[in-house]
Amino acid sequence: MIKSSIVKIGMVSSIWLLGTILVFGQQTKDQGAISLADLVAFKDPGSSWSLVSDVNASLTETNSVKSLKGTGVLLNTSSSKTRGTDLYTAKAFGDMILELDYLVAKGANSGIYLQGNYEIQIEDSWTKINPVSSSNGGAHERWDNTKPEGERGYSGNAPRQNASKAPGLWQHLKIVFQAPKFDVLGNKTANARLISVDLNGVTIHDNVELTGPTRGGVGVEKALAPLRLQGDQDVVAFRNISITDVPAASLQQSRRGGGGGDPIYVEAPVNTMIRSFVDVVPGVRSVHAISVGGPQQVAYSYDLDNGTLLHGWHGDFIDATPMWDGRGNGTSRPLGSVTRFTNKPVLAISKLATAQSEWVNDTTGTGFRTKGYIMDSQDRPEFKYIIYGTKVTDAIKIMADGRGLTREITLDQPAKDLYFLLGEVSSFEEVSKDLYVVNDKSFYLQFTEGQKPIVREVNGKKQLILPISGKLNYSILF
Repeated sequence: MIKSSIVKIGMVSSIWLLGTILVFGQQTKDQGAISLADLVAFKDPGSSWSLVSDVNASLTETNSVKSLKGTGVLLNTSSSKTRGTDLYTAKAFGDMILELDYLVAKGANSGIYLQGNYEIQIEDSWTKINPVSSSNGGAHERWDNTKPEGERGYSGNAPRQNASKAPGLWQHLKIVFQAPKFDVLGNKTANARLISVDLNGVTIHDNVELTGPTRGGVGVEKALAPLRLQGDQDVVAFRNISITDVPAASLQQSRRGGGGGDPIYVEAPVNTMIRSFVDVVPGVRSVHAISVGGPQQVAYSYDLDNGTLLHGWHGDFIDATPMWDGRGNGTSRPLGSVTRFTNKPVLAISKLATAQSEWVNDTTGTGFRTKGYIMDSQDRPEFKYIIYGTKVTDAIKIMADGRGLTREITLDQPAKDLYFLLGEVSSFEEVSKDLYVVNDKSFYLQFTEGQKPIVREVNGKKQLILPISGKLNYSILF
């Protein structure tokens, strides 16, 4: 049974259902991870922090969010006019694995301070091509006094690539941290270290030594110290925070150590395509797929047998090691942070007697024939196929500003009773005019021509479809 604790926030009493937010690990070898759901988790939370059930951030207004009453999400609403305060855990930690989800408002800046000292930057870095240490996921910013006067400034470790998502979308962070070590006299014998940091499923730091506290840290390094969430900057929300012990083996060697050949990575400094098998989810493989990337560091994979957009991602392009190393198995995989649009390749267009008729999942009787693709003037593919006697052009373009993808589906002649499948999703919510957030704030769908998807309940999912008679345009932002 989850117990609750009552914490005073300013003049308002809030019920903190900590079991929905925090599960901390005991830093002793014999006890392992335990739940602190029945204890007060934070020291004196200020008035900028509150519990809510959901948040929606604006894509156009800086530092703007709306929230719903409830529990499950920890929200900080600091601003330049009303500065908030940092939040410290009541418990101190040493070596640990920290996992959490966070969501930032447009333009927001925040941070996570391991032991109150070593910052992992949180920032709205959406679409940034060349991240620096102050970008989202950057580590250990500190003031460098070793440089000549006029050249001094922050130094640190930039993330290997920008795996950030759009403001208003949940992002997942996993940090394996080794605390600094001290002898019996209190002398430091080993610096703190980031064994690994994964952002949205992508390793952005690996075996990074932290030679000292971040400039904004508490300053004194210790073997055990509280976790600190920055609250004096902008709007940020957290959920699903957990801290557990670090397995001893993880501290003895970098996670990337071990055998195996050199990886085979494919870059996309210009518009680039690669044909391969693509694993959509475990056990589901597209055997006639193509992946497309470009200099915006945005890419996508497409199933040619069904006209299905499988997934998109920010960051580096393709890991072709499984396909080309040795005999290979024909698959490639994205190197960036993947946003999945479907769990399986399904026909993108179906003929339905009514908007509630069952979707046609098999090509039998549809006359489906793939016609490959043509290249536009900028060397970007436009996919072609025939279905129900109609010629279809599916033009998916990477947006010039790197925000995501645009898609234009064109029929060569007007047709009746044809519908286009946008996807099957777990949630679908309108956040502003023509803009919807999908799959527990995983990505956005934007319709600039006033279309409104038809939402059908199918096997516990929401199936999104739109009638199509001539042309359909929409965008996917992630």
